[in-house]
Amino acid sequence: MLSKDEFKAKWSSLHSDAETTGIVGAWLNISYRFGLICTLLRISPNALTLLGLLGAVATAVTAQTAWAILFLVFSLFCDGIDGSVAIFQHRESKFGATLDSVVDRISEALWFYALYAIGVPAWIPITLWSVAAFQEYARAKLVSLGVSDIGVVTPAERPVRASFLFIVLILNQLDMPGATELSIAFLVLQIYSFVSVVRFSRSRLLP
Repeated sequence: MLSKDEFKAKWSSLHSDAETTGIVGAWLNISYRFGLICTLLRISPNALTLLGLLGAVATAVTAQTAWAILFLVFSLFCDGIDGSVAIFQHRESKFGATLDSVVDRISEALWFYALYAIGVPAWIPITLWSVAAFQEYARAKLVSLGVSDIGVVTPAERPVRASFLFIVLILNQLDMPGATELSIAFLVLQIYSFVSVVRFSRSRLLP
């Protein structure tokens, strides 16, 4: 069983020697504890990945209710700890990484469908998902081409996408206006983030 320091060191090595202090360190402390709990309960990392997908399905199905907010949090939480549990259990694998990536894209499609379900025009969630998927594809392509550093951290990363939806779902439950306007504003932010990743890619691939 990994000690907490060994766990953080392994996580850092898998994330281009990223720092494990501050907010990241606090999250890793939580992940470490849940790694222990999941190990005791014999819950595998891939099972957590699939539970996150089920949470996303439930978010889309219950978008008009308060349950959607809870399912969204559950979905993001499972997605956030599956990789850490894999490290804790010494079960890192290429299949697990691929499954996690595919499930992330499907989950985000379901998250953005929830926008449509509460009345946001369809073109907005479709464009949001497309641009977010392009951003993640660009990153994955960089890795396949041998660029191993983390690169630019944009203002519209996956946790921010979930936070945006969280706010919109709360607005819907409170019968407050602004869901469409907020979605358009976030779309602009997502496009900016995609362009930032493209510019970073260009700086690494062109002489």
